[in-house]
Amino acid sequence: MKIRIITAIIAILFFFPFVFFGGLPFQVIMYIIATIGFLELLHMRKMTKYPIPTALGVLLLWALLFQSDYLFFASRMELLMFFVLVLLAYTVLVKNKFTFEDGGFLLLACIYVGFGFYYFIQTREVDNGLVYIFYAILVILSTDTGAYFFGRAFGKHKLWPLISPNKTIEGALGGILLATVVAVIFHLFYPVSHSVWIVIIVTIIASAGAQIGDLVESAIKRQFDVKDSGKLLPGHGGILDRFDSWLFVFPLLHFIHFIG
Repeated sequence: MKIRIITAIIAILFFFPFVFFGGLPFQVIMYIIATIGFLELLHMRKMTKYPIPTALGVLLLWALLFQSDYLFFASRMELLMFFVLVLLAYTVLVKNKFTFEDGGFLLLACIYVGFGFYYFIQTREVDNGLVYIFYAILVILSTDTGAYFFGRAFGKHKLWPLISPNKTIEGALGGILLATVVAVIFHLFYPVSHSVWIVIIVTIIASAGAQIGDLVESAIKRQFDVKDSGKLLPGHGGILDRFDSWLFVFPLLHFIHFIG
């Protein structure tokens, strides 16, 4: 626990100044973090042994993170389709040593990590972006905290034992409850551009999304029989272990037009 707390403090002191000041330094650090998370996914499936697809995947990831709809006169959809064609051609060139299934995993990993972090960067760029970022982070943290303590105190019914045996339905509901209370208090001091009732409804959705994001990461790790996505953060695991909920919450908040 001591190592976990020390790591969290160091990470906060390092990361949040970039978030606060924004601009190019913030975008650069997010590109680095996203790249590490993407490589963690590939490493779990032992795909980093394919240097050419890995390098192409990193390039596509960076293109998805780019804060313009067009890059090199191509839209994101066109870049994705071009990447699919290149990967399919590569499976032929290497005589299926790199398979169709490998290519599908690589593409989905790019989309999952790339768009997740794209919407985090995008949130910083909108009006009142810092308020939205801290709102979302507080929702995620309070969801985790509420789920943990409510689960320990009242948990009796397993939420999804095959994926995450310690999570309970009571804990999940407690996480949503605490997140909603924290969000309303935050809104009273730093109001977002919506009514308190909208904040409550959105927080319930975002808190549920955060828990789904956490379960998705747990399912991936269970599939590949690994405890953590990486070892970068002592006591916490890897980048994806810390940002799994973020990759769901920030896109979700944009999809429902709460941000933007």
